[in-house]
Parts: sequence; structure tokens; C-alpha cells
Amino acid sequence: MKFSFFKDKTPPLIGVDISSTAIKMVELSDDGRGGYKLEGYSSAPLAKEAIVDGNVGDLEKVADAMKMAWKLLGSKQKRVALALPASAVITKKVLMNAGLREEDMEAQVEAEANQYIPFSLDEVNIDFQIIGSAPNNSDEVEVLIAASRKEKIEDRVGAAEGAGLKVAVMDVENYATEAAYSLVASQLPNSGREQTVLIVDIGASMMHINVLHNNKSVYTREQNFGGGQLTQEIQRRFGLSLEEAEIAKRKGGLPESYDSEVLQPFMQSLSMEVARALQFFTSSTQYNRIDHIVLAGGCAAIPAVDVAVQDRTQVNTIVANPFHSMAISTRLKQQQAAIDAPSLLIACGLAMRGLS
Repeated sequence: MKFSFFKDKTPPLIGVDISSTAIKMVELSDDGRGGYKLEGYSSAPLAKEAIVDGNVGDLEKVADAMKMAWKLLGSKQKRVALALPASAVITKKVLMNAGLREEDMEAQVEAEANQYIPFSLDEVNIDFQIIGSAPNNSDEVEVLIAASRKEKIEDRVGAAEGAGLKVAVMDVENYATEAAYSLVASQLPNSGREQTVLIVDIGASMMHINVLHNNKSVYTREQNFGGGQLTQEIQRRFGLSLEEAEIAKRKGGLPESYDSEVLQPFMQSLSMEVARALQFFTSSTQYNRIDHIVLAGGCAAIPAVDVAVQDRTQVNTIVANPFHSMAISTRLKQQQAAIDAPSLLIACGLAMRGLS
């Protein structure tokens, strides 16, 4: 069965990012000048074990958090775009004859998929998209095939439906990050063209690395490191519950020793992890340098984290703000939107699917 990872333009959608600790939503509209307007965003915490290793562990809890996030968003729109983690999707680029009819291409995609997917084809959903002409042959096109097990998609769709929402698009988190990065690229010299950019999205337990060269993804990787380590250290050091530690991390109000004893060592660890990712990339690919680092995820909101990373790596580092050149609804606080922006990269990229 086909399920669209690469859907064409659809009416406005809410972008919904299902991370391991929260449901994040972003709603955009057309600003009438070929750009985007931020209509609203929201975040609702997820119960522990609701999402395990990127999979839905407790459908009901995920649906409840989605319902809560949608209520906080205050939108009438019920059509949503969701994404699967990259680990749940098998992708492969293949070459095909440029003149093939769509149905012949579909048949060839199935034949190709049969060779490299370790499941029977009736257990998976497959989609494909023509990327463009083959690099050295104008008679061929490059085609990207994406496949995922049906149950991974059905769990996410089921949670959304449980929250009263309708799934219009199923994307892949990496592609959503790339879409939102196109809004961040304008903050870089020459809008990131002809340059190699390391995007580091720091989640609660995982660091997602996506390297783009000339604004095209050339490398992805995950590292075991995340903001959850800071929360645990706050819990341990100050005798707080998980919820209290999470709130204190965001809102402040911790003893004076917090900055020097807990936050600074965590920022050093984070900088070292980014430096490791950078080293790993340059030593295992044909690229021998990184021109810019873009930080995203909740940890990117830590004051001066970009300075710490830049000091450690000696590479120009910025914090991702996909909203920086957008018109922003008067309902929203502009300053707060800038603080929250780095953790909304995936949700923003998904919301763009309804307008781009």
C-alpha cells in the first residue's frame, strides 16, 4: 500500500512533532507575500514510557497529550502532518529511466523495494519521489524510495485519531528538519549555499545530527546524549522530582550553585558531544570541514550554549530560529517565540507541508 511521505501541496495543516517527552504543534499560514506567518504553537508533556525508542508505547497517553496540545494551540484546524523517526524508515536512492510512466515506475519501485526491505511487502507502506536528473546521465532520473512498517504508521495515526485529529501527511523527521532549515539558512552567509552545515537537534535522550552540503542532506547520525541528563542531574543534586526538575530547568529558581556546579559542566559535555559528531563526520566522509553549526532542540535555548559550542569547535555556531523572518500572530509573544523556536524545528517543517 502507498502512504504519502512526499505529498503535494495540501490546505493548511498543523505540524505535530511526537518526541520522547512532549507533543509539539505549530500552525502556519500564508503571509500573502510568498512567506509564512506563525499563527500559533504549543507543547504538552508526554507521560513516561508513552514513547519508547521512537515507537508508540502507550497509544492512549500519546492521544491524551495530543488532545492537550491541540487545546493549548487554540486552533480550529484538525488536519495534521506527522513524522516518523528516521530509524523507522528505510530510504534508498535508485536510478530509473526518465521516460517511465508513473505505473511502470511504481512497479519498478516495488521490485527494488523487494530486494532491500527485510519484511514482506504487505507489511510495509512504500512511497517514492523523483529527486531530479541523474548526475551523469540525462536519460535517467534519481528516485528516492521510502518504506516503513505499517504498524509504525498506524500507531501514530491511531494516536492522532484518538485525539480527534485527521492525519493528512506522514513525513520523516529528517525531511521535516531540512524543510525548516530552509528558513534558518537565511541567517547564514550566502544562505548556506556552497557550504557544509551541521544541524544538531538535541532531544531529551538523543542528539540527531544532520549535515547539509549546499543545502542538501549528505549525512545523518544519532548520538546518545540529551537534555534529560541535565534534568536528572538537577533532580539528584537538589532532591527534586522529575516534574519539578523539568520546570526548574525551564523557569529557573534553583540555588546559586546550579550554574557553576550543574549547568556549566553539562554545557561542556554538550560541546564535547558536538565536537565528537563533527570529528566523526569529517573523518568518515569526503568532507573535511564544517562551515557552520546550527543548534536546535530544547537545549539550544540555554543561554550562551552557542558560545560554548563555538569555543570548543572553533566553528561559527548559531541557534536555530525558523520564525526569525516570519510575521507573528499578535496572540503570541515575539520574545517567547524566539526562545521556544529551536525546539519547534520539526513541527515547523511539518506545518510547512501544508503551504509549500
